[in-house]
Amino acid sequence: MILAVDIGNSNIVLGCFEDDRILFIERLSTNQHSTALEYTILIKNILELNNLSHRAFEGGIISSVVPSVTHTMQAAMMRLTGRQIMVVGPGIRTGLKIMLDNPAQLGSDRVADAVAAIHDYPCPLIIIDMGTATTISAIDRNKNFLGGMIIPGLRVSLDSLTSRTSQLPKISLDPPKKVIGSNTVDCMRSGVIYSTASSIDGVVERIEDEIDEPCTVVSTGGLAKVIIPYCRHKIVIDDQLLLKGLMIIYNKNK
Repeated sequence: MILAVDIGNSNIVLGCFEDDRILFIERLSTNQHSTALEYTILIKNILELNNLSHRAFEGGIISSVVPSVTHTMQAAMMRLTGRQIMVVGPGIRTGLKIMLDNPAQLGSDRVADAVAAIHDYPCPLIIIDMGTATTISAIDRNKNFLGGMIIPGLRVSLDSLTSRTSQLPKISLDPPKKVIGSNTVDCMRSGVIYSTASSIDGVVERIEDEIDEPCTVVSTGGLAKVIIPYCRHKIVIDDQLLLKGLMIIYNKNK
């Protein structure tokens, strides 16, 4: 079995693979102050809840956009499994052709998303990862990673709105009943959900215009299920995309 971990700004996603099967996916809050021991205990508890032994792993892999947590998590995983743990970064084979000005700047989460998407879906591709930030990646028909966009995430935008206004409350992201809200909370829900969905639709159209052909559009990330149902484009939601990418990268490098 392989333990795969994606460290994001808000959440840490853990997954366990056996061959090509995902045995579980769990989420933790990202805490930059947690020690290796604390992460070791958390992971051990998650494995036990899923009836798995920490001694059964042959290795592990990490993607991370939070450098201060990367080595702490790597140490925790090594202590728990007794195995070497890969970290996606320079020197790791991905098979991805990155056409950026500086390929080293591409986040490991976007690398893993792209590796899985190319493996599972027809190109050209647009990949939308909706987390703390919303990242959009474009891949052409020859499987070249062209670049994309980084957009403030839905939660970031909403938190900024409520923190900078004196009368707007914090709200849940329950679906709005209609586009035209009739009270403050419904206006906020409608505004944040429909404007984000419309933004994604518009960006997809502009990328397709630039690539000059229709694209397969795939979305992942913790907020995808909140927004994508309100988009007008056909967009596939794949919750396992990033972890599947880590599995492919692990197999290329083991």
